[in-house]
Amino acid sequence: MGEKVGLFVTCLVDFFRPSVGFAAVKLLEAGGCTVEVPPAQTCCGQPAYNSGDRRDAQALARQTIDAFESYPHIVVPSGSCAGMISRHYPDLLKDDAVYAPRAAALAARTYELVAFLTHVLKLDRLPVPARYRARITYHDSCSALRELGIEAEPRRYLANVDGVELTELPDRQSCCGFGGTFCVKYPEISTRMVEAKTAAIAASGADTVCSADLGCLLNIAGRLRREGRRIKARHIAEVLTGASDAPAIGEARD
Repeated sequence: MGEKVGLFVTCLVDFFRPSVGFAAVKLLEAGGCTVEVPPAQTCCGQPAYNSGDRRDAQALARQTIDAFESYPHIVVPSGSCAGMISRHYPDLLKDDAVYAPRAAALAARTYELVAFLTHVLKLDRLPVPARYRARITYHDSCSALRELGIEAEPRRYLANVDGVELTELPDRQSCCGFGGTFCVKYPEISTRMVEAKTAAIAASGADTVCSADLGCLLNIAGRLRREGRRIKARHIAEVLTGASDAPAIGEARD
């Protein structure tokens, strides 16, 4: 019997791009996992945490722990939410005698999707055949790259997708300017940063930009559209399952 997984869908995926959640389930089940989506889940608390609202962030962290602690593995199709649970919950609840050990235990079992496929399931190749004809460049989100150390893993899987040609971004480790509430607090700075990112994407010659964080992709896709650039934005889970027929992020739906 395969691994049992609790899927933390994330707010952005739930509200804006449910297809990412379905693609994540497809990858995990093809890898032999039994996947459940606890209905009590809501937000991981990151927006409150980043805004200094520790009280609400702690309440959301406790709710998440209650919903997921029965699962041996928690998988998240987002570096930022995975980073919040695995890196920040233990500190956020360190003074709570009841939840501190539970937060630490949950943190140790929480993985970003591609990291879980690589390091827990130990899949050298994709568990499903995928075809996606595109020249793709990959955007490393700050949380996935800097907090979780995920860099080679997504590129290894993308190279397995039939039809994909990978091209790297100039200055590929730079931030896109989203940063959760950062783009709301500092819109002018955020705009300059995403303009630099979309210019780099265009310079790469790619026709599709891919990432593991939907927040980054919404930000990038919105700027690409406003600049009139015909470059698609897709979550890596969609590319790894060959979901090329659905509209890209930010595209109009029929």
